[in-house]
Amino acid sequence: MEFLPVLDVFPPERQRRWTVLVRLILLIPQFVTLWVLGVVAALAVILGWFAALALGRLPVSAAGYLTSYLGYAARVAGYAMLLVDEYPPFALDAPEYPVRVEFQPGPLNRVAVLFRVILAIPAAVVQAVVYGGWLVCAFFFWVIVLVLGRTPLPIFQASAAVLRYGLRVQAYLYLISSAYPKRLLGDQPYRDYDPAWGAGSPTRPLVLVSAAQWLLVLFIFFGVAGEVLSGSGNWTDESTTMNTSTMVPAALK
Repeated sequence: MEFLPVLDVFPPERQRRWTVLVRLILLIPQFVTLWVLGVVAALAVILGWFAALALGRLPVSAAGYLTSYLGYAARVAGYAMLLVDEYPPFALDAPEYPVRVEFQPGPLNRVAVLFRVILAIPAAVVQAVVYGGWLVCAFFFWVIVLVLGRTPLPIFQASAAVLRYGLRVQAYLYLISSAYPKRLLGDQPYRDYDPAWGAGSPTRPLVLVSAAQWLLVLFIFFGVAGEVLSGSGNWTDESTTMNTSTMVPAALK
């Protein structure tokens, strides 16, 4: 059975307004660190790809680093997207941080590994579109959180869904997961939650309220409209740019 990467986010009751106000400034050291770690991750993916073709799975060392890197990137993205208020630690492993990920690297189909980049294009297009739409709304989300001192549930859920889908796309591209990215619009209660995974969170399962689902539809609309208006039509270039810091939208860097 293929295991989809899991995202657990434990939001605070309140967010400190001063950290919301200067969030992008606070994140500058994290973006620099992510860039350095991303260079190493790119090398690990390239070497891991050749190894996976031969072995049918990632080497343990490559899988260990890449899962830690994706976890670090998810923590930074969660902080950037106003899902949590606690500053991310400069550590590859942070089990106590309120943004947590779970992977189960395992056997890989060699044919799927060989054509992984081609197979990932549809998911990367969706990722680029939904992130583009989220970025259009990001300023308004920032103002709302700054005024209220908390992230309203629809915004939290929609942003978490975007982050989780990006995590799944990256895990697929990085050969950490053989499961194709899915469930952008959330999970079905009970059907998509396995108690054997451990203690759940507000994002496990991620059952979206109707307002959050409409926000995701809005993200898709804005993302597509932005591509049409820009006239670039180059979906894969945009998604590759976002992959530099994994789940962190390019405009936040």
